Amino acid sequence: MSDSLIIIPTYNEKENIENIIRKIFSLEKSFHILVVEDGSPDGTAKIVKNLQNEFNDSLYIEERSGKLGLGTAYIHGFKWALNHDYQYIFEMDADFSHNPDDLIKLYNACDKQGGDVSIGSRYVNGVNIVNWPMSRLLMSFFASKYVKLITGMPINDATAGFKCYKRKVLETINFNKIQFVGYAFQIEMKFKSWKYGFNIVEIPVIFTDRTQGDSKMSSGIFMEAIFGVIQMKLKSLFRKFDK
Repeated sequence: MSDSLIIIPTYNEKENIENIIRKIFSLEKSFHILVVEDGSPDGTAKIVKNLQNEFNDSLYIEERSGKLGLGTAYIHGFKWALNHDYQYIFEMDADFSHNPDDLIKLYNACDKQGGDVSIGSRYVNGVNIVNWPMSRLLMSFFASKYVKLITGMPINDATAGFKCYKRKVLETINFNKIQFVGYAFQIEMKFKSWKYGFNIVEIPVIFTDRTQGDSKMSSGIFMEAIFGVIQMKLKSLFRKFDK
């Protein structure tokens, strides 16, 4: 039994899903994988189910009825992880933009270095992004600066989606009060972890844009984050964050 679960939300990831699963299972540390599948019409779920014949004790899939949003996919995965006694729960994309080799760095940051949340950060040591157009890079970089300014969080990559949580962090956060489902979900989870006093550690990683499949980013998702941060900060002024 592994102590670590990697949650991978998927929608139309047939080009990537088998390769990312096999790569994770080839690492020296044992990880389990939960794929949260949002009804991909391209057959992603079928690929995962076929792989379960090979990895029947370490690969799991939860199928949902449609494309319900990144945040709800992760929350679904968090609840599943807590019900199955995992101690370290990871967020990871299916498209190799997050290097599977860095999973061990995130794990060690929580298991050995005192972190409660570890973040694979693109901006803690300069800018470490490959294959993004300049417009998207600048949008992401300044979004993180904006979040840091508005919220006061001492985090350089507020929108990062490559993370490890200790179990106690997810047990503390009330998922029913998570407001956002898109890009802003990543910010909200970090903000609440920080407000509850958990130790957040940034680990430098290199982010490489996907080479297979289509990006799920949109201007609407980005705008949710920009305006949602102000709303989130204002609400936090009128509540207590007691563990």
